[in-house]
Amino acid sequence: MINKSIGFIGGGRVTRVILGGFKRAGEMPKQVVVSDTNIEVLNKLKEGFPEISIAPNDNKQPASKDIIFVALHPPVAGDVLSEIKSYVKPESIIVSLAPKLAIAKISQSLGGFDRVVRILPNAPSIVNAGYNPIAFSQGLSEAEKRQLISMFSVLGECPSVSEEKLEGYAILTAMGPTYLWFQLYELQEIGKLFGMNYQEVEDGISKMAMGTVKTMRESGLSPAEVMDLIPVKPLDEEQENIKNIYRSKLEALFKKLKG
Repeated sequence: MINKSIGFIGGGRVTRVILGGFKRAGEMPKQVVVSDTNIEVLNKLKEGFPEISIAPNDNKQPASKDIIFVALHPPVAGDVLSEIKSYVKPESIIVSLAPKLAIAKISQSLGGFDRVVRILPNAPSIVNAGYNPIAFSQGLSEAEKRQLISMFSVLGECPSVSEEKLEGYAILTAMGPTYLWFQLYELQEIGKLFGMNYQEVEDGISKMAMGTVKTMRESGLSPAEVMDLIPVKPLDEEQENIKNIYRSKLEALFKKLKG
């Protein structure tokens, strides 16, 4: 069990992912309180995690905890940070879960408070298989950084990275599953049309996906050589179109996040 009190400001998807990962690993914190402006969101979260406390429209409750997760979109986070600064204890730690909002800006909104962390959890954290890059402010000791990495490692890998790279990670790892899931689920449906049962389809696709990545990392082959291992490529004519979609959409998003 995580021996810290935890507050979440915002009870949406990322909060559910983190709590789900903690619970699955048997590492739920001793005390968790979540605030949100939407009571339906909080009630749904409470159904899944009855051990937590909820605080509708009351950010001062989570802001008074040892570790305070700010699970809000950047446009509204600044105002909320200014609102809670008088409730944050000097020894507490603010953890921002959003891209774009820099540590310096967070600290400024909190009146100079410099115990700030940024982490970008991705959805596989809910099954303890996340890849969650983390960046720290200067106000944390090395021991505190190690403790936080240990806590987040329950959710998956937690590499310490320089803050300026976080927006790149946001696009590649935090959003990355969305580029693949719809394709993998569509392959499941197509497999059923071929007379395969659910278990056969699920096993085949999951093993294929894991082996695909392992081949990229461990074969020692160049990208061209890897892609030449299979002679029949049903989507070959569409590859350039798909790559152009990736580049145009993701490069534009990166510029927006860094702007």
